[in-house]
Amino acid sequence: MKTKQLWFGRFYMLLVLLIIVSFLFPFFWMILASFKTQVQIMSTGSILLFKPTLNNYLSVFEEHNFTKFIMNSFIVGFFSTLFGLLLGLPAAYSIAKYKQHGLGLLILIARIIPGISFMIPWFIIFSKIGLVDSYTSLILGHMLVGMPFIIWVMISFYEGLPGELEEAARVDGCTIQGAFLRIMLPLSMPGVVTASILSFIFSWNNFMFSLVLSGDKTKTLPIAVFNFLSYSEINWGGLMAAAVIITMPILIIALVLQRYIISGVTMGAVKG
Repeated sequence: MKTKQLWFGRFYMLLVLLIIVSFLFPFFWMILASFKTQVQIMSTGSILLFKPTLNNYLSVFEEHNFTKFIMNSFIVGFFSTLFGLLLGLPAAYSIAKYKQHGLGLLILIARIIPGISFMIPWFIIFSKIGLVDSYTSLILGHMLVGMPFIIWVMISFYEGLPGELEEAARVDGCTIQGAFLRIMLPLSMPGVVTASILSFIFSWNNFMFSLVLSGDKTKTLPIAVFNFLSYSEINWGGLMAAAVIITMPILIIALVLQRYIISGVTMGAVKG
């Protein structure tokens, strides 16, 4: 019996190791390729042994002005997440408190519908009022993705909080809004942090809305990376360096705030 358990444990660890390697290898290759020349990337004999260069990163910042694109992505991601929280948290609390399951289902359907379905109407509307290539159009477009997610993450949190807490606050003289701001919102902060991080990640990586609604002034990182692809060739070195620049901020945020994400997901999955 112990021998079977030992072999099962070894097989399980081997399987986990294979899964980890299969997921991390593309990321590892991306980092290595960002320090290679185009010839080294295309050569099969220089996967690990090569002379590193920083020319790809210098090209990304000096020739392609990636600092501007990073700021654009940060501005759009920050404000779309902020406004999504301002509208989504009260909506989630209302749906949970008053059992508005129909409204919750409607929001879920809006989230499930492919975003490309909104592209033509939104482009026509924003072009008519002169908001194409503006932060306003991009923030509203990214909120279409982030806010329904925030609402659905937070509904489970508010449903899991005891209703007696709000009743006690109302007895002490709080209004419904005061009880929400002073009692319910602080208790749901792990969920707020989780929803904020994931909403920001969705916005940071959003390609479709930025492709249609952005221009030279508001171009975001995913669109800037797309510029490394041309009809005649692909600048693999610059593309990999740009991919590393896009990935690292999100990776750092996830590593720093991982305990909030884990606690937020687990708390939202348990209802009292």
